Amino acid sequence: MGQKKCPHCGEWSSWTVNMNDACEHCGKPLGGRDLEYHERREADTKANQEQWIFHIKESDSEAVVILKKVGNFFYTIYMAIITFLAWLVAVLPG
Repeated sequence: MGQKKCPHCGEWSSWTVNMNDACEHCGKPLGGRDLEYHERREADTKANQEQWIFHIKESDSEAVVILKKVGNFFYTIYMAIITFLAWLVAVLPG
């Protein structure tokens, strides 16, 4: 356990290395810019997952779920082949 200076009030508070820890003096989170970045990153990750063409939603029918799983499988195989070919091109000139 350590201490961190609050980015809002400037006072020192005990900190357990958790971005959501609150300041003992003003009650605001001690994470500051790191907390904002973390929340923005999580929101972007969630948005990217939902925009993916093969994202399985709860409202999808059984047939659509199976088709999306098959699509994910073949996309993974395709990317593995492309990655192998890129690796092969990089290794051959050696």
